[in-house]
Amino acid sequence: MSMHYLAALCVTVGTFLVLRLLLKRSRSNGETTTSHGRLPPGSRGLPLLGETLHYLAASSTPGLLPPFFKQRLERYGPIFRTSLAGEDLIVSLDAELNAHVLQQEERAFQIWYPPSFMRVFGADNIAAKLGQLHRHMRTLILRLFGPQGTRLVLLHDVQRSARDELRSWLHLPDVEVRTATSRMIFGVTAKKLMSHDDAAASGGSLWKWFHDWTSGLLSFPLSVPGTTFYKCMQGRKNVMKVLKQQLRERRRRSSSSRNSAAAEREAVDFLDLLIDELNKPDAVMDENTALDLLFAMLFASHETTSMVLTVVLKFLTDNPKALQELTEEHEKLLETRIDPDSDITWEEYKSMKFTSHVIHESLRLANIALVLFRKANQDVHIKGYTIPAGSKIMICPLASHLNTKVYKDPSVFNPWRWKDIPEPAGASKDFMVFGGGLRLCAGADFSKLQMAMFLHCLVTKYRWKAISGGTMVFYPGLQFPDGFHIKLLPKI
Repeated sequence: MSMHYLAALCVTVGTFLVLRLLLKRSRSNGETTTSHGRLPPGSRGLPLLGETLHYLAASSTPGLLPPFFKQRLERYGPIFRTSLAGEDLIVSLDAELNAHVLQQEERAFQIWYPPSFMRVFGADNIAAKLGQLHRHMRTLILRLFGPQGTRLVLLHDVQRSARDELRSWLHLPDVEVRTATSRMIFGVTAKKLMSHDDAAASGGSLWKWFHDWTSGLLSFPLSVPGTTFYKCMQGRKNVMKVLKQQLRERRRRSSSSRNSAAAEREAVDFLDLLIDELNKPDAVMDENTALDLLFAMLFASHETTSMVLTVVLKFLTDNPKALQELTEEHEKLLETRIDPDSDITWEEYKSMKFTSHVIHESLRLANIALVLFRKANQDVHIKGYTIPAGSKIMICPLASHLNTKVYKDPSVFNPWRWKDIPEPAGASKDFMVFGGGLRLCAGADFSKLQMAMFLHCLVTKYRWKAISGGTMVFYPGLQFPDGFHIKLLPKI
């Protein structure tokens, strides 16, 4: 036996023994006690891979906890450890711990997301910002998408867009709801953010590039030509190129007119607000931060809302009783008007109680943000466990939304339940569809307004029939694998 062969054999056997020891340790189901205290139970799964494959492969329908979480809940309880995509995580399905983590934002915990997330959303996106800069960016967003901006600026624009979009559906033999509503909402948002008319300016290219990007978000992160992820990253590259061109052109025009009367203008859109911020002597934002903020707002404002709208239409299609009550609520509004084709007023919008119930119930079951991530800044002792400083936490709000102690028959679409449950103004430990704490979604009011206005225009003038698709799965986020296709018909 040669020395080279012996050395190779020793390395092979040694590697095998090390991997076996690692595997044995990773599969330990007991709780661990360290110098920090008692850690939650759990398993790290396979070396390097952890439990990633199980997490990605497991799927379920709305109203059911995905198998990855369900099996570990039954085995370990609502707080457990795992390893996903090379990251050791503490997972919380516990409503009280979830609320505590979000309430302790920038104290005991801070925002954290996996490197793959930061790669596709940009290193300077708002999710990566802490402290004063994050609060400043959030204040800017609320100037446009907060309650005041929604009431005074966006209410009528959203209605006009919904009417025009639905009218265009009448001539189509087949409408895929998610795609159509995404394009509609994107149009409204792009105009308000940067006065961009996508259909007129580029034949819808900006939306198409965004669609390429979002279609690859859940794909395997291999960025080589021909892969879905490569197409995703190319979509982001194209969008950012357009945003950069618009920002720099607007800054150039702003600079050339700074000494004229135009310098005293009021901001026309969100891009104007950003430019005013960038031009300040003590600016807290730079161009990259402004561009990533624009990108994130374009995504958040149309992609998530269009998904929930598709869920709402699917639930209403399957529940004629809910559709009838929703229709009756909106038809009663028309009966009180002198002109039935006039715009909905703010007071009328706020009176849509059953519409609000339908939206909240759909949000509860769909839960677009299946998980949220945070990182512990210090040792935290809670629920009999210690979460050591530096630990990465993955919160699953869906577990709270399916809590049988709060929601009777939680897997059932039942908008009437909200007649007995106070609808949250923002977030609570049992309802976290818009996040919570300092990072409660700034566009929550805008999102609910869009859905309500679309439903009003839909049920008062049209009816529809399902053609195909409509199957919903969590893999690992909510998706319609075959879309949801309908045929829109005029109301008889």
